Amino acid sequence: MAQIDAFFKLMNEQGASDLHMVSGQQPILRIRGEMERVKYNVLENDSLKGMLYEIVSEEKIKAFEESGDVDFGYEIPGLARYRGNLFMQKYGIGAVFREIPSDILSCEQLGLPAVISRLASLPKGMVLVTGPTGSGKSTTLAAIVDQANKTRKDHILTIEDPIEFVHKSARCIVNHREVGLHTKSFSAALRGALREDPDIILVGEMRDLETIALAMEAAMTGHLVFGTLHTLNANKTVDRIIEIFPASQQAQVRSTLADALKAVVSQTLFKRIDKKGRCAALEILICTPAVRNLIREGKTYQIPSAMQTGKKFGMQTLDDAIIELLNKGWISGEDAYINAIDKSKFVQFLKKPPADFTDA
Repeated sequence: MAQIDAFFKLMNEQGASDLHMVSGQQPILRIRGEMERVKYNVLENDSLKGMLYEIVSEEKIKAFEESGDVDFGYEIPGLARYRGNLFMQKYGIGAVFREIPSDILSCEQLGLPAVISRLASLPKGMVLVTGPTGSGKSTTLAAIVDQANKTRKDHILTIEDPIEFVHKSARCIVNHREVGLHTKSFSAALRGALREDPDIILVGEMRDLETIALAMEAAMTGHLVFGTLHTLNANKTVDRIIEIFPASQQAQVRSTLADALKAVVSQTLFKRIDKKGRCAALEILICTPAVRNLIREGKTYQIPSAMQTGKKFGMQTLDDAIIELLNKGWISGEDAYINAIDKSKFVQFLKKPPADFTDA
């Protein structure tokens, strides 16, 4: 057993999402979104480096010493998998670990709207799950892929950095590829994927122009592509994809994206006030013919209105989802205000004036 495993067990017992191990500080857990120090000695650089190097492969250590940071995966059988990041900082080595549960929860167990599980049955196209870091994008995607794995007879290929949720082949064949370990980059893996007979491709993160272009190409050539982006809502997601391309290509990209995109799910996590735990507010955009026309014509600012009128297709805006959580008594008015798009709707739920004067 590695020395650091004791911290992972504590993390699991406390229900923490992240573990921070940084030279010059005590270990810190993120519990329900808040940082809590562990009663332990201040970590010294040399002892922490020894503890971390014990669980990292030689290839990753070499990459870390050359670049100053590296991503990797670690698993404790029977407990959980962990996505880790090693980095150098002023006082020495540091690491942050995100817990990835061994059990994959279904869309129903996560309390996701029914339309989310139906995304697993799409024959082709691109589905994006977006939101800030730590908003549960991977958990939602894992639930959708698990639904496909149990109900379809296809080849599912995942490309991640590092591998997070591990899907055991059920009705589908599932292959996992890790960037840096099994392939050079997301774009290289996507290029190869088109020759590997996949039906469903999961792209862990769409970071650059080449990866986004290849993902759209795969969606247009008959594959179902799932991906993530760090954007706050549906229309900003569409804008982000178009704006990453040179201005001379954007008209063509709008047309291609309008045809390829099937849905955007943007989510934000909230701390529950009625019990321990967290819950997600989801903005859901389904690409109906009307939405496709808005994308094609560059009128993405009208997408929120299209979501308001498209509720029968399962669409909802983030603000509507937040109001629903407020009405259930699950979240605080302050949290709702901070994360809302149109903050004026939520001022009435505040007990005191807004903390962020820039929103006044």
